[in-house]
Amino acid sequence: MEQQTIVTALRGLRRPASLEELQNLLGVEEEELKDAAEALAERGEALLTRKGKLALPEQLGLIYGRVQGNARGFGFFIPQNGGDDLYLGAEAMNGAMHNDKVWARETGSRTRAGSGEAEVAFIAARANARVVGTFASDGLGGGRVTPDETKLSHDVTIPMGQIKTAKSGEKVVAEITAYPDERHGLEGRVVEVLGSKYAAGTDILSVIRRLDLPDSFPKAALRLAQSLNAPVSDDAAARREDLTGALIITIDGADAKDLDDAVSLTRLKNGNYLLGVHIADVSHYIAEGSALDKEAYKRGTSVYFPDRVLPMFPPDVSNGVCSLNADEKKLTLSCVMELDAAGKPVAYRLAETVIKTAHRMTYEDVNAMFAGDAALLKEYEDVAPMLLEMRALMRLLNARRVQRGSIDFDLDEAKIALDQNGRAKSVSLRERGEAERMIEEFMLLANETVARHVESLKLPFLYRVHEKPDGEKLETLSAFLETLGYGIKSHGDVKPMHFQRLLNRVKGTPEENVVSRVTLRSLKKARYSEQNLGHFGLASEHYCHFTSPIRRYPDLIVHRIVKETLRGGVNKRRAARWATYLPQAALHCSNREVVAVEAERMADNLKKCEYMLGRIGAEETGVISGVAQYGFYVELPNTVEGMVRLQSIEGDFYVCDEKNYRIVGRSNGRVFRLGDSVKVRVAGVDMENANISFELVNGAAKAGAKKEPRKAYKTPRGESAPAKKAAGEGKQKRGGRGRASSKTRAARKAPRR
Repeated sequence: MEQQTIVTALRGLRRPASLEELQNLLGVEEEELKDAAEALAERGEALLTRKGKLALPEQLGLIYGRVQGNARGFGFFIPQNGGDDLYLGAEAMNGAMHNDKVWARETGSRTRAGSGEAEVAFIAARANARVVGTFASDGLGGGRVTPDETKLSHDVTIPMGQIKTAKSGEKVVAEITAYPDERHGLEGRVVEVLGSKYAAGTDILSVIRRLDLPDSFPKAALRLAQSLNAPVSDDAAARREDLTGALIITIDGADAKDLDDAVSLTRLKNGNYLLGVHIADVSHYIAEGSALDKEAYKRGTSVYFPDRVLPMFPPDVSNGVCSLNADEKKLTLSCVMELDAAGKPVAYRLAETVIKTAHRMTYEDVNAMFAGDAALLKEYEDVAPMLLEMRALMRLLNARRVQRGSIDFDLDEAKIALDQNGRAKSVSLRERGEAERMIEEFMLLANETVARHVESLKLPFLYRVHEKPDGEKLETLSAFLETLGYGIKSHGDVKPMHFQRLLNRVKGTPEENVVSRVTLRSLKKARYSEQNLGHFGLASEHYCHFTSPIRRYPDLIVHRIVKETLRGGVNKRRAARWATYLPQAALHCSNREVVAVEAERMADNLKKCEYMLGRIGAEETGVISGVAQYGFYVELPNTVEGMVRLQSIEGDFYVCDEKNYRIVGRSNGRVFRLGDSVKVRVAGVDMENANISFELVNGAAKAGAKKEPRKAYKTPRGESAPAKKAAGEGKQKRGGRGRASSKTRAARKAPRR
């Protein structure tokens, strides 16, 4: 049923109502009503009271959202449907912990910094059933666990006899048996010992457990995957368009095993290009509601770590039956697009196909061929002409995308190499050559084409959306850019083109990376939605995720809908089912993506710290990438980031000038701004909190910083020295033990389009 119908009914009643009352009023099945009510509650559009009644938030004066905790006991309430974050004093937390979903009530009070305050009315869903941390024995058969998550303010008390085999200093998983209240603190029991915190692999395993990422599959799912991993039958192939005679290749990273996209290109007699994007037909093998489908939905996405992959499907599916391995028949869903000589799409068709790829090619080899590698050109002489045509088409497509205003955040990304023991041996920049850009352009075009196709049929669909940035963040960004001599115009009607022009202006400058990352942080995050809201970053009116169904569940949903359109259309019953299902699936998949990105970021940071352990004392040159109340962050050319604490800088007392995104010496007027180049020495590494400490090399302050006219520096009005408020404190500060960040702190990953 339409969830909006329930909302309308509640508004008409002007009071909470029981599910039985709503069922009688709306004349719907109990199970259908219950599913729709749960979906509304999950999105924060309604809530079930303790008496079992469904209510609209406005009827109770409550707001739905999550808690962002702090190690000192207070927190922030982050409304799910937007709006300013609200401060939660320690007494207003009412037992809530970091990431708990809660209903909160504004108190009407304000902090000294001007932020609104709230109190937790009741906890809708606990986020922390288990805690990962370091165990310390009390010597009496019990102990405590200090959480790895710095935003949790409580250690977990472990009673006598509940420590399993844990020893002091080991990483463990503690199951919470009692949440904090007025009478007692956080209590639990050890359910898994991960091993010594110094052992190789324990760091990544701790991240996996901390974020509750599934790293194994139930036996039923594994058995089903194994039964599916068989060659394509003649019967299955006969029902599809046969493209096994076409010249089709895959191009991926050298270490990739889940090959879910392949490409082909021919020139037509009229001079047009015929581009084929062929995607593994995972939906043929994964039935809705099956054991594999449920496990994939729960995960939402594959997660990629430096030392392992947590796949969305078992290897028999992801690396086996669905992987487009060379010289094997594979079932695919193809998007074949005709483009004119200027790269403009003029026609397309979607089809269920069977293919056989000629080569499993790597980005490295294709880039070498583009550079003229004679040996590789000879080895792949059958596809070399096609690859050169593909490169030419890529350039046309990119030019068209740039022309319409698409933003290309060409951010540096780390490539972390591990030794045979799983420890980081190097951190370098991951190269992004023409081969990578080529596949990206082809996938973007296919995603747009499929989204436009389904929208034209006016069917329920799952879009990938990216909304316009809000005015407040634009003003903050503009204020920062002005300190560097840049700016964003037309705040009232900002367009992607304005960001594109900015990034072009900073290209090649020392501050390019910082400006790119800060600009990215000012934009909203891309997400999944049942509504077509367009994609601001790509300057696209229609966009979806179609090209990676092995590793992203939304792509699998898109495939299912597309295949229904190819098999006679989507009937009213199915359309109604999709309309009910897609909103909750969009929210779930968006949330799972956020968790995956966070897990990958945490793992990368740990490995970067591990690498820097061997470089303590080394001198490096980097760029100031963020400022905070107690220091500034410096990013090295290989993306490793560390902090120079203000107390370590000799010769003056330094404070944070939040308004101008800089650190200033009160007496000598020396200034450290974002984008400034500084020389630092690696002073230390804190593996517990994944922090790296830098100190300025003698003379670096003079060489790397600008100097103001000699005068005493006054702190901003209403603040004392050191400043009460770090840059961005409120929305972005909440780092807990040693991890408070500024609002200009560099984003760590390129956007997932």
